[in-house]
Amino acid sequence: MNALPERPEGTVDPKLLEILVCPMTKGPLEYDATRQELISRTAKLAYPIRDGIPIMLPEEARKID
Repeated sequence: MNALPERPEGTVDPKLLEILVCPMTKGPLEYDATRQELISRTAKLAYPIRDGIPIMLPEEARKID
């Protein structure tokens, strides 16, 4: 049985952040720990993170300025 490494609640695996890109622009994402979102500055979208899982669907993203 494989045990997943313990990570503090409300954090995202740094290795996952290294490989995830915005599905619209293929550009980098910034992690916003306070809002639990991944921010694409180029697309002006914020993708939600629910239960530690990034929801990388443009229709689920919040528009930002």
